[in-house]
Amino acid sequence: MADTVNFPTLNDSARLSVAPMMDWTDRNCRVVHRTLSRRALLYTEMVTAQAVIHGDRGRLLDYSAAEHPLALQLGGSEPMLLAEATRIASDWGYDEINLNVGCPSDRVQSGCFGAVLMTMPQLVADCVQAMMRATTTEITVKCRIGVDDQIPEDVLPAFVALMRDSGVRRIAIHARKAWLKGLSPRENREIPPLDYPLVHRMKAEFPDLHLSINGGIASLDEVRGHLQVMDGAMVGRAAYHQPWDILGTADALWEEEPAFTDPLDAALALRPVIDRHLAEGGRLHQFGRHMLGLFHGRPGARSWRRLLSEGASRATDRTEALAVYDAALAEVRG
Repeated sequence: MADTVNFPTLNDSARLSVAPMMDWTDRNCRVVHRTLSRRALLYTEMVTAQAVIHGDRGRLLDYSAAEHPLALQLGGSEPMLLAEATRIASDWGYDEINLNVGCPSDRVQSGCFGAVLMTMPQLVADCVQAMMRATTTEITVKCRIGVDDQIPEDVLPAFVALMRDSGVRRIAIHARKAWLKGLSPRENREIPPLDYPLVHRMKAEFPDLHLSINGGIASLDEVRGHLQVMDGAMVGRAAYHQPWDILGTADALWEEEPAFTDPLDAALALRPVIDRHLAEGGRLHQFGRHMLGLFHGRPGARSWRRLLSEGASRATDRTEALAVYDAALAEVRG
């Protein structure tokens, strides 16, 4: 079991976190993000409680010790199953276990978890309490401001109060409603209007809780703005599509020098990591797809993306894959 991060340090790391994103924040993605920032809190993709209990636990839960501080996000709505999944996952040494109360996808709704749980707050309370009884690892919640015809100004304060009364001390709030009918998951990330002021008011109303704001945050300057009010900011798509812009200088939020001064230095530092991955039988595209935006807005970025996206999938062995990576690096050396 890996050593976990103590809670005060974890709260500090949660000043900036990278949101859990299905099909994106896998372990290779997290290694890339951790290379850029030593301090930001990283999240896994959502894993269902049923999968943890009955699936390939090594494939679902294994990670590199270098990824700390790292949180596991679980999906589910049955307290006993979530407790069992939490008990199992605790052996992996995650620093936090987070309950998903925000994902609006059809697949999540059909399993009666994710954003639909905003309509069943007492069930959420039962779930987090069962999870807490199963572990000493901190249990947190990620939620929306409401769903469908709910009135967020009424629903959100009541939900946050119930989570506090259930023992939760850290909540990440996506500042949009989720529409469970009529909008796709992508549309739910873009169409419902953001209500940052409402989430900001939650911090004033619940000063004893550590509250992070999520949704539509597209730059480190926006993160700094939210941190004038909130304890933390959680960034999703921008951290994935423009990882250097969000994470490359993020450690300055903790008054620390960034690990690198240029994305090229980060890409060079990742080369031996990728080489080890290839030597263990991995494919270049498993890393490369998470690095396409590393040079966003910089000379050579288009060629970097093309070589990594096209060449990485065609490379058949370690030597060829490294040659593709080196060719991509040559395009951004300037």
